[in-house]
Amino acid sequence: MAARAALRRRLRSTVPARLRLLRAATVLLALALGALLLAAGLAANGTWDDVADRDAPRTTSAAGLELALNDMDAQAANILLSSGNGGQGELETPHTKAVSMYGDARREIGHDLRTLAAAAQGDRADEKTVESITDDFAEYQELIGRALENDRHTGGRPDALTDYRGATDLLRDSLLPDARKLVSSNDGAFDSRYTAARSALSAQLAAVAVLGLLLLAVLGVLQWYLARSFRRILNPGILAATVCTLIAVTLGTQLLSASAAHLEVARRDAFDSVVALSRARAIAYDANADESRYLLDPQRRTRYADSFLAKSQQLYGIRGATLSGYDAGLAATWRAYRTDPAHPRFTGEFRRELDNITFPGERAAAERTVDAYAVYQRDDRKIRALLAAGREQEAVEFCMGWEPGTSNAHFGTWMAALDKVTDINRAHFDESVTAGRGELTGRLPWACGLLLLAVGLTGLGLRPRLAEFR
Repeated sequence: MAARAALRRRLRSTVPARLRLLRAATVLLALALGALLLAAGLAANGTWDDVADRDAPRTTSAAGLELALNDMDAQAANILLSSGNGGQGELETPHTKAVSMYGDARREIGHDLRTLAAAAQGDRADEKTVESITDDFAEYQELIGRALENDRHTGGRPDALTDYRGATDLLRDSLLPDARKLVSSNDGAFDSRYTAARSALSAQLAAVAVLGLLLLAVLGVLQWYLARSFRRILNPGILAATVCTLIAVTLGTQLLSASAAHLEVARRDAFDSVVALSRARAIAYDANADESRYLLDPQRRTRYADSFLAKSQQLYGIRGATLSGYDAGLAATWRAYRTDPAHPRFTGEFRRELDNITFPGERAAAERTVDAYAVYQRDDRKIRALLAAGREQEAVEFCMGWEPGTSNAHFGTWMAALDKVTDINRAHFDESVTAGRGELTGRLPWACGLLLLAVGLTGLGLRPRLAEFR
């Protein structure tokens, strides 16, 4: 009898101690899991803030700066080209449009420089680049201003051309390389942040899975121990806590995996295309400017023809192509692409986009862009043929006209098609950001709340059993 009493006393002291230990383990694991999910959620929210409010806008501002610089120089050439001789023989509509677009581009450059200057604070390399662009842009405007002023006077075209050459050389040698450096720097920073965030999400997902399994295991052991010690099959409170924990772990893993998926869509599927298409647009404006420069400056026609071909190759690269053979090469490789899109028959920014097709309607829009580009390229050959035939005024009017069927009209059609593809990717970028933030507001509160509920249910489930030993 004494031995049986001693055994009963030991059980009365050991069972509650073990229950309290398992309860403590449950509470600590639930709180650790909740803290991990909360920290991961806050970090993910910070990532989305950085992506949507800093990294993407900085990169697009830098790309916009490159585009606006090219556009401003193109419009300066168009103003000179359409002005006639000291205002005599002016092409009224092209001249008016060129003046208006020149002013728009200059204002856009000022806005982008202010945005990039604010964004560069704390990054000495970017600060120096923005300072260099700002100083060079002031010199560029002075040269263009002198060119435009000289061109207003009869016989002032030679001096105007000298100043314009100085301006466009400054653009080519300093302004555009610095603008591209900012695009690469900001896009690289975005990519580094994306890589770090994806790595962190993967580590957090693994940690949530481990802690969740440990918590479920402890709850399972607790349920088993209660059944063994008290001869009952299930404890309702522990069972409810287990269900809450299982749902919380499921929500937590879904939250982190969905955040990683949305981040990949935003960066790789959408924004990579936005960057490629923004570069393509800037190159397109520069190539279009080369046509005006070609007509404007006879002494540099060979240089500008070579430059136009080089930019065409950046957009749609054809091995060994020359200007005279480019159209045939484009038509042949494009027909081959339509037969087998996977075969790399051409290179360039258009290829980058076509290799990153993700969203509904994107491929058709991208293909329409290349079709419009082919029309624009054929217009370029017509301009050069008219000039070679001695029909310079017709070449200028066809190059600068805005009537249907003219080069500028076809260029506008091409840019509208390019913008359509960009808009598709930007819209999906925005949707991914919204969806990623929605994961946090939709799942995180429930997951953390269920874990707290599991802690409370565990305490309620154990209270009657512990009360038996008082």
